[in-house]
Amino acid sequence: MKFIIEQSDEHLTPVAGLALVGEIIDHTALKFRLNKTRIPGVSSPDISHGDVITSYIGLLCQGRSDFDHIELFRDDPFFAAALDIQDVPSSPTLRQRLDMIAHSVPYQEIILEETARFLKKLKAPVTPVTLGSGEQKRQYVPLDIDVTPFDNSNSKKEGVSRTYKGYDGYAPIFAYLGKEGYCVNTELRAGKQHCQKGTPDFLRRALTFARAITSLPLLVRMDGGNDSQDNLQVCLDPEIKADFIIKRNLRKETPEAWLAVAKENGNATVEREGKTVYRGHQMVKIEGADTPVRLVYKVTERTILRSGQLLLVPEIEVETYWTTLPDPVEEVIALYHDHGTSEQFHSEIKNDLDLERLPSGKFATNNLVLHLGIFAYNILRLLGQFSLPLKEVPLRNKKAQRRRLRTVIQNLITIASRLVHHARQVKLRFGRHSPWYPAFRYLYKALA
Repeated sequence: MKFIIEQSDEHLTPVAGLALVGEIIDHTALKFRLNKTRIPGVSSPDISHGDVITSYIGLLCQGRSDFDHIELFRDDPFFAAALDIQDVPSSPTLRQRLDMIAHSVPYQEIILEETARFLKKLKAPVTPVTLGSGEQKRQYVPLDIDVTPFDNSNSKKEGVSRTYKGYDGYAPIFAYLGKEGYCVNTELRAGKQHCQKGTPDFLRRALTFARAITSLPLLVRMDGGNDSQDNLQVCLDPEIKADFIIKRNLRKETPEAWLAVAKENGNATVEREGKTVYRGHQMVKIEGADTPVRLVYKVTERTILRSGQLLLVPEIEVETYWTTLPDPVEEVIALYHDHGTSEQFHSEIKNDLDLERLPSGKFATNNLVLHLGIFAYNILRLLGQFSLPLKEVPLRNKKAQRRRLRTVIQNLITIASRLVHHARQVKLRFGRHSPWYPAFRYLYKALA
């Protein structure tokens, strides 16, 4: 045999990074606020609400969403110590308590407010976009709002129905702040629910939580499914006043009609033989708004394909957007196209946190799980951004703007260590060849 397999009496952990998670949670009042809440019939629980919720966040930060995975850590002294938990719940207790909290505790506000609290308190880096130059230079922090379907096919979970993607599932909505993509608001929705239903109230809450994190001007970006006067009125409200780029839904407007408008009022650019692009803008009066809103457009007419094929009928593509930005049309449209980055954030929530197939059969419980997932997502995102500029990080990529959640989990959370009790102190000892040890040590000291 190449190796002799033995088991020692030492306390080893493969998830030493939970010590970082615990330090971030300590900067919030999450456990305190949850413990202050009351659930009918559970006046004095053996395991506190805060311990139950924190235990599940500890699972989510490892990319585990299944309730049964908590059994792996019930007898692990490090898991409880790292997260400052008195008692780790069993799988049935975890499932039942989440069901109770979901129906009787205002957890949405608690979780989202505490998320904003630690992002603000720990000075999370929030990168704005820059427009203009010289004295006209301005900075905005993007607030990207979008719906993404969760595939829960072949299940009988409450709220699962046909999504616009053509499969059965949920259609949650998310709000991401900055180029880093911190999630400041979320809401679980039935798969068949239209993306605009309930969005104005969601937008107001998202702006409130975003302003609790950054003082820079906000730039709301939304796609054509949210082309609604209600959203425009929220952003134009004098008490809120947020700039925006919202893609328009052409509805019954024809490409030919827009081509005629563009030829008459737009600026034409011949990008190659057989392809002409018209760009322009106009001011449109919106019901409920005191001033007209700028509408920018880009109309592309093709008479010859790139391959050289002549077209009997020209191809016409139309893009139109509502915006409050005064910048050139091409800059506004390019800035909107960056909104597509939110698809990467959706992917990390679905795959890296294993949240696409939500674990409960009850809609309210899955909404709670999604909110806890956002709390864990922001912890991992913050750790990734803090580690990005460190010289101690192996294989450092100076051009990277973000560190994917999966990378954070692999390198900073699932890092092996030995738990040592000596001289009334508790130590974490890492291996001699642990490549992420210097970065881990720096981050832990900074957070503590």
